[in-house]
Amino acid sequence: MLKMKPTPNTSIVTAVLIDGSFFIQRYRRVFINGNDHSPKTIVDNMCNMVFRHVRNEYLYRILFYDCQPFDKKIHHILSGKVIDFSKTKQYDERMEIFKCLKQKRKVALRLGHLKESGNWIIHANQIKGLLTKEITVDDLKERNVRYDLRQKGVDIKIGVDITSLSIKRMVNKIILISGDSDFVPAAKMARREGIDFILDPMWNQIAPSLFEHIDGLKSTCPHPIKNLFKDKYPYIK
Repeated sequence: MLKMKPTPNTSIVTAVLIDGSFFIQRYRRVFINGNDHSPKTIVDNMCNMVFRHVRNEYLYRILFYDCQPFDKKIHHILSGKVIDFSKTKQYDERMEIFKCLKQKRKVALRLGHLKESGNWIIHANQIKGLLTKEITVDDLKERNVRYDLRQKGVDIKIGVDITSLSIKRMVNKIILISGDSDFVPAAKMARREGIDFILDPMWNQIAPSLFEHIDGLKSTCPHPIKNLFKDKYPYIK
């Protein structure tokens, strides 16, 4: 019997929106050796995740939301050493990821900005020790604190794009790769406009109450639990 090749279902137009900060953080947990992957590999795997979602549907565009990395010089609060954030591995990696994204077809980069409060934050695992007096401030190391930087404009851009895509009828399906509940108002509006709204939390748990505001839950990246046993039980899919 002659097998027919599947034809694209152009009646379904899909936009994929990706919360970049969430994606990169989660990527390192779900992909084997994800911390060692090059920016190109990260972007290529991101596109593969998208294609598993879209399959034969028409891809409108991949919208990637993130912030320009912090590039100032700051004196570390404990050691007094000058930290040049523009010379860090994290800065170089983020800029290279942006470069790779710009070279991909059907990908649009949406950048917010990082706001600094001027404060330093002690990591949660050290706070308990300080409160119980198991350790003192003198016991803290440079790695135990971080400079407070917060994203600004990213959630707004995601919400505006969901609204615009829905009201203008540019798509009839939206896939959001995120783990943030801030998208709920925009998702509710999109569903009222008849949009099929799918959430991909990359196997991260979401609050049970979120299920009522989406049309489906699907992750297309490797499963982190199955990865742990892949070498011992290769037949696990």
